[in-house]
Amino acid sequence: MNKPELLAPAGDRERLNAALQYGADAVYLAGPAFGMRTAPANFSQPELRVAVSDAHRRGVKVYVTCNILPRNEEMRQLPAFLEEWQDMGVDALIIADLGVMALAQRYAPRCALHVSTQFGVVNSETAARLYDMGAARAVLARELSMEEIADIRAHTPKELELEAFVHGAMCMSYSGRCMLSAYLNGRDGNRGDCTQPCRWSYQLIEPHRPDRPFTVAEDAQGTYLFNAHDLNMIEHLPELARAGVSSFKIEGRAKAAYYVAVTTNAYRAALDGWEASGFTPDYQPPAWVVEELNRVSHRPYGTGFYYGQPCQNTASGGYIRDWEVVAVATDWQNGVQHLEQRNRFFAGDTLSVLAPGEPPRTLVASPLLDGDGQPIEAAPHPTMKLQLPLDEPLVPGSLLRRRCE
Repeated sequence: MNKPELLAPAGDRERLNAALQYGADAVYLAGPAFGMRTAPANFSQPELRVAVSDAHRRGVKVYVTCNILPRNEEMRQLPAFLEEWQDMGVDALIIADLGVMALAQRYAPRCALHVSTQFGVVNSETAARLYDMGAARAVLARELSMEEIADIRAHTPKELELEAFVHGAMCMSYSGRCMLSAYLNGRDGNRGDCTQPCRWSYQLIEPHRPDRPFTVAEDAQGTYLFNAHDLNMIEHLPELARAGVSSFKIEGRAKAAYYVAVTTNAYRAALDGWEASGFTPDYQPPAWVVEELNRVSHRPYGTGFYYGQPCQNTASGGYIRDWEVVAVATDWQNGVQHLEQRNRFFAGDTLSVLAPGEPPRTLVASPLLDGDGQPIEAAPHPTMKLQLPLDEPLVPGSLLRRRCE
């Protein structure tokens, strides 16, 4: 059994750092254009060149998203970007358009081609033809079951890699090809500008009874709209690997660096633990790994389409946010841990420490000192320098967090 790749999102430099530090094998990110997410800062071309160099220095691959559905004017601009991405050493391009594929083969032939989930690969014939056309990997549609994935694997060339999502938000439209954002807000989700209206709360109003709105929800018959559970496959990784998936993808380029750190750390620990077990077929990750994923902002979790039709979240369209990062560890000198504040917290608070590759541990923020070593009762100011006496240093970049009040 080959160990699957762990593919993490990197919406900007801070999130890239989190993915690299917490154990990603590869990252996917966007340059200044052509990516499916405009909400994150993304990377300018000079920033992307540095990012590729830094990732490669750590042995991490970089995949650039080029998966919008481009118009003619954008297609005319694309060759210059492709040539520069190849010159940077980008490992692969994630594409969703046959015209983009043709240009990529012409202007960036050394970059592997990964066909995006936006393409909607749901059968082996499509996957095999894409391989014949030059694709090295197919990012499978999110609507596939475990059995369907295994069937695709059995009827496609073994050299074609299969990638699937293991964690994150689930688009309500077919593999993300959604028109709702463009219709309601004039911002096209197929061009990276989704406003996520499927996460909103809705009411139906009958014209003759405007004072009696009906909340869209589910009854026992199952009729309601939007608001899917978030995907969480942390306890099913061996099954995905046996089905033929060689790359496990975490959704979330628009999510915070804390989300990237927690999810990457959890899935890294699960994959490493499975390998240490000798790839035991019924391997289950430790309880702390499963629990970690409850410490990021999320909607109720489910397993997507992998085991049949997914559940909907009928209780609320909101997110569960029980934890917040309060400080980041910097350096340690002479028994004193130096920190940089992220959110307000108080002397005496019990904090949970997230460090790369380690189970979380707790410490008490006492005594809490300011940057000059003077005792303080609270740390209210963003990025203020702090000190905390500790016998052992924290790994630089470790995150200190607490349960929200």
